[in-house]
Amino acid sequence: MRLRFIVSRILGALVVLLLIAAACFAIFYLMPTNPAQLSCGKPCSPERLAEVERYLGVDQAWWKQLVDFLAGIIGGRTFGEGATAIHCNAPCFGYSFRLRDSVTALILDRLPVTLSLTLGAAVLWAIGGIAAGLLAALKRGTFTDSAVMGAAITGISAPTYLLGLLGVLLFGFVLNVLPIGGYVPLTENPALWAFHLILPWVVLAIANGAIYARLTRGQMLDVLSQDYIRTARAKGLSETVVVGKHGLRNLVVPLTTLFAIDIGGLLGGAVITEKVFALGGVGTLLLESVASLDIQVIVGVTLFAAAVVIIANLIADLSYSVLDPRIGAAR
Repeated sequence: MRLRFIVSRILGALVVLLLIAAACFAIFYLMPTNPAQLSCGKPCSPERLAEVERYLGVDQAWWKQLVDFLAGIIGGRTFGEGATAIHCNAPCFGYSFRLRDSVTALILDRLPVTLSLTLGAAVLWAIGGIAAGLLAALKRGTFTDSAVMGAAITGISAPTYLLGLLGVLLFGFVLNVLPIGGYVPLTENPALWAFHLILPWVVLAIANGAIYARLTRGQMLDVLSQDYIRTARAKGLSETVVVGKHGLRNLVVPLTTLFAIDIGGLLGGAVITEKVFALGGVGTLLLESVASLDIQVIVGVTLFAAAVVIIANLIADLSYSVLDPRIGAAR
């Protein structure tokens, strides 16, 4: 049963990804505006426009364009013919004539920045949010509970760009203790890498950590009200054992789901945070492409973001059968 559950989830994820790819193709390539005209730039002679149309394949029938588009994602694609042909390895999301590179290569070049931002912030919001939620649950009805939940509501309500700008103003200009932007590769200098990302990590972690705090508190209060928890306490088990062994176990599945979805969404491009702190990640690449009407890159980043979200949800689904075997067995 578990194998059937895993296979069904993987096949379902592949079908959804292909449908999203087809939808992206329809939205961007079948619109009235000629994608080749947008990629050609200005000025663009008729000869140059015809060349770009041949490279992109938009001079073909729409169904042939769709087949080539999907085939490129699966097995790679060659743009153009003869000596000027350009090959794009799988998964090929297209080719940017503006940047003279494949969209896949452009995404991979920016991905370390977004990975660094997302994973670092994820560690902060997971640890901080869960710890705050546990504290609020264990101190239910006290000032500590009210303070933690009040801070959580504030964190959820505050726009990310506002938190970023306030952080830049306070720590970058008033106190002048943290850099306000830029990225240093981890392989170049780990200390500077972390130093430049501290502020973006904290800003990105505030809103997400607040959600985790509220979820953890609600789930923990529900668990602690169960009969088996009262029985465990009546047997003389310490509060640490009751909370750690029996309480936290029931938080694993919902928190794993939320964590996977959050990671997937942010890897697709933490657009606002990257823009505020001048981090040249995938989100920034998307903004630049929208500003320059680079359709191929827009489609590629959209598909990449969708693929990451789908894979993250797939991992969350598959983790259910490991964390709670009853789920896989039931399906």
